[in-house]
Amino acid sequence: MLMTRASEYALLSLVILANATDPVDTETLAQELNISKSFLAKILQSLARQGILKSFKGVKGGFVLIQDKKKITILDIMRAAEGKGPAVFDCSSGIEGIGCPAEKTGTCHIWPFIHNLQGKIDTFLHDLTLADILEQK
Repeated sequence: MLMTRASEYALLSLVILANATDPVDTETLAQELNISKSFLAKILQSLARQGILKSFKGVKGGFVLIQDKKKITILDIMRAAEGKGPAVFDCSSGIEGIGCPAEKTGTCHIWPFIHNLQGKIDTFLHDLTLADILEQK
């Protein structure tokens, strides 16, 4: 699956945080997005570990965006949220035959197409930034 809920929630949270002037806590984000606070907390912590967000503890704590919106790619966000890059198919981003769920190493006639498609999607997601998403609003 190309985009999971983790990626979706990461993007939705970053849109809110990009427009915020103060730190926003997980509970506020979860309520605004109507999603699980515990699941969102894990996603936000992943984004913080990757240097996209900074977390602050305490009464006025929460998360703030620390990277320039124009430099945060959607691919970076998805990798941070998922812990890996997005994949169209299990084998699409690997070496030919590696990761093939049908174990058809070396005989798959569609792998070149799948690999090419994955490359185009990765390039698109790398070229699209959080700033681009915010401009669409």
